[in-house]
Formats: sequence, structure tokens, C-alpha cells
Amino acid sequence: MRGDYLWDMKKKIICQTVVLLLSTFFLRAQGTALKDSMAWLCGICGGSCDTLVFAKPGNCPHCGMELIHQSVAVRKELIENYNKHMTICFYLQDGVEVLDFAGPMEVFAYAGFHVFTVSRTKAPIVTQGILKIMPDYSIEDAPPADIMAFFGGNTGPSSKDSAVLSWIRKRKTSTSYFFSVCTGAFIIGKAGVLDNLTATTFHASIESLRKALPGTKVLSDTRFVDNGNVITTAGISAGIDGALHLVAKLNGEETAREVAKYMEYDKWIPGQGLVVQKK
Repeated sequence: MRGDYLWDMKKKIICQTVVLLLSTFFLRAQGTALKDSMAWLCGICGGSCDTLVFAKPGNCPHCGMELIHQSVAVRKELIENYNKHMTICFYLQDGVEVLDFAGPMEVFAYAGFHVFTVSRTKAPIVTQGILKIMPDYSIEDAPPADIMAFFGGNTGPSSKDSAVLSWIRKRKTSTSYFFSVCTGAFIIGKAGVLDNLTATTFHASIESLRKALPGTKVLSDTRFVDNGNVITTAGISAGIDGALHLVAKLNGEETAREVAKYMEYDKWIPGQGLVVQKK
């Protein structure tokens, strides 16, 4: 199953250029008069069938996805967004909670984003005393990313590490979105990312975050909080919801629904979190 998934991802990457060329040809061929017309289209899968038009509802004969009724103009925008290879830096510290990062990693990877891992050094880290991970980069050589993501599990040392906090602050102007799961909020909070914003975290750490970040409005009983370019989520499984929300925000809700369907994650309710500000 995992091998099939990785092969699907490789095929998706290979298809990106083909999709873009075909979508451009398709949209030009329709002419201006049809730019707002409706059609039955394949759910975006990263294949050439993303630009095919069907006369009636059903399933795509190429990839099997259920056809959706959508305007050509909306499809053009979604394909353009889909083909923007968003990069996501996953900062992982020793003791990080496995599901905190593994759930969102699955979401972003299947949605076509490029994910890489960073830690304080390139030395192996151990998650929950079980799983060893070799980070792709250290904070010394990590490339810039569109999104920076931080996760719970033993966040105390990182939230007090001046080198890590300085690295985050230096990335603020070049990063489009910040994303945290669970107590990962403590790390970005101590770096000043949550100053004067609304946030949430793991239910058992709400009061601790309020004390640690007096300038931040910390909410309980909230699945995620979206401040426009800073998204924080509650604990563990809530990270999947927050990641799906960000995918929907960037690539459209239909794409996020397809990701959730692939993962057989039936707990996602779009709009369940709090959107303070749209971006």
C-alpha cells in the first residue's frame, strides 16, 4: 500500500508539466465565450484527465475519481494553484509526537506539496522513544519554504533554544504561512509569530500557553484557528483537520475532500475551526 502510494506520488510529479500544458491548451481552445461555462470534470488528481470535459456525471474512466460540476474558469484557477509546488518545512525536535506530524505530512504530500524535514542538527531524532528519523536538513543549511510547520511533543527545549527561535524569526518575512499542531504553538509563540494573534493548542496545555504568551488570545475547544497566514491547531488528530483546511485554502475544497477520501479520514468537517482572518 505504501509502495503504491509513493509510486502514485512519483507519477503525480511527472504529470505536473503535462497537466499545465494540457490545461493551457484546453482553456485557450474553449475561447472567451466559454470561460464561465459549466462542465463535468474529473476531481483534480494530477493526471492529464484533469483537463478533460465530460457530458454527464459519473466517474472518470482514466483515474476513477467522481466527476464534479464546475466552471472552466474555476478549474483553471485550481489547476494553476495545484501546480504551484508549495514547499513545506517540517521542523521536528527530539521527542516529537508521531501523529502530530505524520498526519499533516500525509495530507500535504498527497495534495502535491513538497515536504522536507529540518531539526536543530542533522543528528537522528527519536519520536516518542520509538521511531528514529534522519532530518533532511539542520537549521544551518535548510532552504527557504513557503510554509513552516511545528509540532508537539517535548517542545520545551526548542521553545527555549535561542538558535532555533532566531532561525524562525529570520524566516518570518520569507515565509507565506506558519502552521502548528498541538504544543508546537509554544515554539512559534516564543519566536514572536503569535504576538497579538488568536491561537489554540493541545487541550491540556491551554493554560500553560496562556501564561507563556500573555499577548496571545488562546482559545480552548477549538479545532484550529486561522489568522490568515498563521494557523494553529489543537492536539494530535486536529493537525489533520488544520492541514486539510490549509490545502482547501490554497488548492480548493474539492482537492482537500479528495485527500481526505484517499486517507479514509471521514472526521473532517470543512469550516469546523475558527477563521479570524482570510488571506
